[in-house]
Amino acid sequence: MTINPGAAEFPHRQIAAQLRERIRRGDWQPGERLPSIPAMAEMFGVAKQTVQRAVDQLRVEGVLITKPGSGTYVRGTRRRLNRLSRGRYGAHRGYHADLAARYRQQLVAVGREPAPPEVADAFGVRDGTEMLVRRHIVRTDDATVELGASWFRVAETSGTSLERVEAFGRPLYQEAEEALGKRYTSATDTISARQPSRDEAEILQIRPDTPVLHLLHVAFDETRKPIEVAQATWPGPMTTLTEEYRIPAPTPDPEPGPGLALT
Repeated sequence: MTINPGAAEFPHRQIAAQLRERIRRGDWQPGERLPSIPAMAEMFGVAKQTVQRAVDQLRVEGVLITKPGSGTYVRGTRRRLNRLSRGRYGAHRGYHADLAARYRQQLVAVGREPAPPEVADAFGVRDGTEMLVRRHIVRTDDATVELGASWFRVAETSGTSLERVEAFGRPLYQEAEEALGKRYTSATDTISARQPSRDEAEILQIRPDTPVLHLLHVAFDETRKPIEVAQATWPGPMTTLTEEYRIPAPTPDPEPGPGLALT
């Protein structure tokens, strides 16, 4: 592994490119530890600070993860956002067994909290209005890949199963439909990118300057009244959004009628 001192590209970017390429071709597998910073500095013939900058760049990209006191490791593969929109409700409003096999969702808190601005706006209430929130994390084998929260109106959920600190053996929307006596009929998803909060960065094991993707999911009943507002946050560089859809065939132009003239 060498760098070209005369190249226009900065040395740390050259090193990052070489490390990235070695990871792509499988020289280092997900979960495998890389050589130490001093060892790589000796390999490339550069200062330790230069290698550290390269490692920092790959951490921001989501390629590497550093575990304090242990070393730098190759992070797992990218997570596809196939749990969004229609996928959230499963095939025929059922349960996605393949997702359950790949991701482990853990309920971490249930209680009443003031609604943050985006949740309050979605419900059409004042900022800070007390809401019921159910918080969870989603993990793969090597990392936390999602922070999530589902918000409901207190007046509608009081005394229902949604207040219980327990995970249900079915998707949350199905439990909510039965508990509230309402049916989810439509939903909107809004995805944005932003910097993480300190807590988000710590739980997702990313640098504070690593962007995250944030989802605001609003589910409505048949009267277009919000039933649930859900939030999800993912490490941006490790998350891809893939949407598959059909493209309609061209529609032939209509034949001109008796009263139509071609110009």
